[in-house]
Formats: sequence, structure tokens, C-alpha cells
Amino acid sequence: MEKMNIISLLSLFVNLLIFSIIPKSSATDLSPIYYDRVCPDALPTIKRVVEDAIAQERRMGASLLRLHFHDCFVNGCDASILLDQTSTIDSEKNAAPNANSTRGFEVIDRIKSEVDKVCGRPVVSCADILTVAARDSVVALGGPSWRVKLGRRDSTTASRTTADTNIPAPFMDLPALVSNFKNQGLDEEDLVVLSGAHTLGFAQCRTFRDRITDDNNIDQGFASHLRTICPQVGGDSTLAPLDPTPSSFDGRYFNNLVSKKGLLRSDQALFNGNDGETDELVEKYNEKQQEFFEDFAKSMIKMGDISPLTGNRGQVRYNCRKIN
Repeated sequence: MEKMNIISLLSLFVNLLIFSIIPKSSATDLSPIYYDRVCPDALPTIKRVVEDAIAQERRMGASLLRLHFHDCFVNGCDASILLDQTSTIDSEKNAAPNANSTRGFEVIDRIKSEVDKVCGRPVVSCADILTVAARDSVVALGGPSWRVKLGRRDSTTASRTTADTNIPAPFMDLPALVSNFKNQGLDEEDLVVLSGAHTLGFAQCRTFRDRITDDNNIDQGFASHLRTICPQVGGDSTLAPLDPTPSSFDGRYFNNLVSKKGLLRSDQALFNGNDGETDELVEKYNEKQQEFFEDFAKSMIKMGDISPLTGNRGQVRYNCRKIN
């Protein structure tokens, strides 16, 4: 019996030792120069394809930025959003926040193909492609740049359920938004400044119909105009711009909020004009676009650090839509 106890203790010790040396995923494992040696042409290639896609359709910049957001909020920035449905993968593309609204997958496919060609092999992960494409989209549309940290690997799983739960919904109020971002390690400043990504792109009628028919904290002329394109019944997929310049990265989004012209409830929730907890941040970014640009870059880097797969975890997919 005593011998068995000693053996059990030794076995436990060995298991603990093995567990302790398994590489853990950490943002500290990421580096802006990760591909400089193995494939120096990787980032210029991503930039070229992104700029070409936006030249063909300026709205694509917002779509690529949104893909990165929706990826990172579901178990980290691991390209899980790109996986197609299979018998073993419940695709996040079918989750409520993504179905019939996320787009740009073909552009990511093209980037992957072009990058693998210049690198000579699949060395750049789909997760890193999403992260760089988001930055390059912002820059192409007039926004700030930042040094993207690289070295993420791709997930071998996806979670439609987690996507339904974790991606912020357009009808959320401020406490729900603060809680949602806090769960990702992001604070109120990150919430406000990253919401500023809605300076780009459009939203479907179904996401703002209730706001323009039921809400009081909305400019009535703005609401009246939107009701002409988004009726109470039908037209669910009709698009409206998230701010007056949906193809330019600028500070007009915050001007909208101060004027009670936020398109989504989750937008206007950031500003109520009664010294709410995020009102001051909205007013600051409305008055100082350069500060918005600087803080947006910082928060994008912070968001890109959410639970990356590094070391031996995950894989570098040959095809972004399926596991190897």
C-alpha cells in the first residue's frame, strides 16, 4: 500500500511537471516582426490585396474590420469565424450576429492564396491575416495605422453558441455593453473608442427598426427619415449608413451620438447627454479626432491580444475555411 502511494505521488509529480512546461497562449508571444525573416513580403502582399478590394468596393473596408472584431470576441483572435460548417464544426458564420451580414470571406481567401504564393508555403496564419487586413482597411479609408503584433495560430474549432453570446448586440444598453467588453478584458474607454469603428459601414434595417420606432433619445427628423427606408414590416436587409461618411474613417460617428443620431441603440447608449459614465469620452472624441485616432490604434492592439493561440497550439491553416 505504501509503495502504491509513493508511485501515485511520483505519477502526480510527473504530470504536474509536464503540465507546467506546456506552452501557454500569451499576447507576449506576439511580435510585429514575426514574419520579417520567414516571409518579408507577407505584409506588403496583404496590404496590396486589401487596397485592391477596397478600390473595387469601399464598403469592403468596414466588412474586413468587422470580421476581425467578430473573430476576437469569440474565444480570442483565432480565425474561428472563417471556418465553414461541417459535421464536427458548428460554424460561427451561422450565428445570429453573423448570418447574412458578415462578408469579405472571399477577400480573405484571396489574401491567403497570394500570401502563401509569395511565402512559398503556408506560413502566415488566417488569424494574422484578419488582424492585418483590419488595420490596412482602416488606413486605406483615412484612419490611423499601428504596428500589428503577429504570430497567432488558427483554431481547429468554432463555436456558434459562443458567437451568439459574446458578440455585442445592436440593442444592448450601456451596462450590458460594459459587461460584454469587460468579459474580454476591455474597459469603458476601449468600449467607446472601438465602437468608433462604426464610423465605417452600414447596418441592416432589422438592427435599428425598434430604435427608430420606439426610442425617445433620438433626433426626430433623423428617425422620420429612417422610417421611410425601414418600414415596420419588411425591408429587413435594407441598409443605412452608420454615420454620414460610411466610407471614410473619421470622427463623424461621435458627432452623431452627441446629436442623438446614433443609428443603433448600442451606439446611442454611449451618450445620453446627462453626464452618463461614457458621455465625457464621447464628447472628447467628438472634439478631438486625433485623440480618437490615437486611442483607437491602442485599443485595436489590445483587442488583438485577446487569447491568441501561439507556440504549438492551433495550426496554420492551408485553407482559411477548413482545418488541415
